[in-house]
Amino acid sequence: MVRGGNGHPTPSLRPFRTPLREESRVHFIDAWASLPPLDLVRLLLPAGFLVLAVFLPGRGTARLTALGVALCLPLVRELEVPPRLLVTWVLLWIAIAWQAGRVTAGARRSLTTRLGGMEPGTVGLLIGAALLALLLAAVARQDLAPEETRRLAYALFLIDLGLLHLMLRRHALRAAVAFGALGLGVQVLDGMARAGEMGVAPSSPGVALATAVAVAMTVRLAGSRERAAGTAWVTDAHDLRD
Repeated sequence: MVRGGNGHPTPSLRPFRTPLREESRVHFIDAWASLPPLDLVRLLLPAGFLVLAVFLPGRGTARLTALGVALCLPLVRELEVPPRLLVTWVLLWIAIAWQAGRVTAGARRSLTTRLGGMEPGTVGLLIGAALLALLLAAVARQDLAPEETRRLAYALFLIDLGLLHLMLRRHALRAAVAFGALGLGVQVLDGMARAGEMGVAPSSPGVALATAVAVAMTVRLAGSRERAAGTAWVTDAHDLRD
């Protein structure tokens, strides 16, 4: 409380900013804390498999994590898809596991070695973490119901994992896992958007179809790269002359 030139007290506007930020943060935390433990595990299982795919290299890891996601998808009610479309997603992830984990004729390891080899991964990790923090902060400031807050944050987390996979793993064939994660995140967002509109179909196969096309194109490009240059590693593309 301060006094103006006429001697009357003038209220200060400064204290109103901090409570707003604290209220948004508490609302976001409560949205997840109010979730029953079994539902929390149900949501985190597929995301956990994708985290392993992001940070653990190897075709065996890519195959096992993709199969884990396929097995967990029936538990993710947040997809808001009918049974037929859910089966489509499960089959798509089984196909991703088959392709991402198959033995290829190309080099098993990157053919080029850089002194600063850790730098691209570190930069990609920092960019992904910063992007996720900004997106979640934006979600926390929205006046959404707890369920909508969780679904939106979950969708953005899946999308961020897909982007992280593309930046950290840098293998053309295993990028199919990344595009699968991106598709799942967009499918959750699509379900939220359709649930808020009247007279709109609750689900559409468009997202699954676009994801399948992206995966198929990725596999085809990886095969072409292997036949032409003997490697599917993206890091080799800057040093090899086809």
